[in-house]
Amino acid sequence: MTIKYDKNKIIDIIKYPIITDKTTKSIEDNVYFFQVKKQSNKYEIKQAIELVFSVKVKKINTMNTPPKTKRIGKFKGYLTQNKKAIITLHNKYKIKLFEDS
Repeated sequence: MTIKYDKNKIIDIIKYPIITDKTTKSIEDNVYFFQVKKQSNKYEIKQAIELVFSVKVKKINTMNTPPKTKRIGKFKGYLTQNKKAIITLHNKYKIKLFEDS
């Protein structure tokens, strides 16, 4: 069963790539980390990645990040919760996150 989604809604699912020391090392193994909308599921994330980057997704793992507390003086609040997607691609595909110089 295939469900077609609106292309504009699919593109809005991906917020930004997560770039840290650990994630840049995992790029060599064809594993990429993205911050995505909290309401999205694995199927929607897969469609969004394949549409935006023209690649074939092998596996997707997702996790909800817990809210972090933030203090400003005596006031205490929470930062927003997000969902993190760990995406593994097939061997012959790559996502170009950095410009080669």
